[in-house]
Amino acid sequence: MPDTSRLWHGLTAEEHEAQYNPRAAVADFADCQARHQGWSAAAAARLTAIRDVAYAEAPLCTLDIYPVPGLASAPVHLFFHGGYWRAQDKANFAFVAEALVASGSLAVIANYPLCPAVTLDEVVSAARDAVAWTHRHIAPYGGDPARLTVSGHSAGAHLTAAALAEDWPARGLPADIVSRAVLISGIFDPAPAIGTSVNAEIRLTPDLAARHDFERIPPRILCPCWIVAGGREPWHWIDQSFRYAQHLRRHGGDPGVLVVPGRHHFDILDLVRDEASGLGRIMCGRP
Repeated sequence: MPDTSRLWHGLTAEEHEAQYNPRAAVADFADCQARHQGWSAAAAARLTAIRDVAYAEAPLCTLDIYPVPGLASAPVHLFFHGGYWRAQDKANFAFVAEALVASGSLAVIANYPLCPAVTLDEVVSAARDAVAWTHRHIAPYGGDPARLTVSGHSAGAHLTAAALAEDWPARGLPADIVSRAVLISGIFDPAPAIGTSVNAEIRLTPDLAARHDFERIPPRILCPCWIVAGGREPWHWIDQSFRYAQHLRRHGGDPGVLVVPGRHHFDILDLVRDEASGLGRIMCGRP
């Protein structure tokens, strides 16, 4: 019997795909991808970087570190890319690192294992490993582990929510390991992805989705938090941001929510490069 309690119950297959597959809702995805890759290639040529540092033994468990020249103990910002847990690479987001370094933060851009080679269990576990490694090991690279911000875009926002829900003291780490979080155009309940064509690659089941449903799993860290979405994203996708914000509030949090007019799921990241924009200020810690 269908679960009629779900917000997406009653959508046609075509409507569901348009609401929950961001690429299906955006005509210029390829242009955005090319633009970000070009910006990142130029940024990588300009920045000092320590690349492909392993934070765990599994494939793709590597990160790139971009120190702030002249700072021995800078704030640290760890960024998780999107790609619906099955695509993209940290190299395409060096432009995010450049904006962070310019604002005075050491930037860490992380990779993680991708579906279908792994399941969402392994993806979430790897992201949490990246946070743990950064806290334990970033000081020799010029970062202050006590000032660790975590952010992510799309699936990366889901992984940021996973970091906020982790029992860090059980891993021998501070309960307040994340001092601030930014979640951009996120998916927080994976369940609706089951009804999209993307699920051929991410292979979600109801049980697997429920294990990583951060609209329902209580957060353990209630740090300052911003939740951001593009005003041109499909409404069901935007609504996830409001639902997650409400979830944080129910548990004692006080998140900020920003919906940026005129921006869709992919070109919203362009604003990271503009410190005068709302998202630019938020990413740099100056909302």
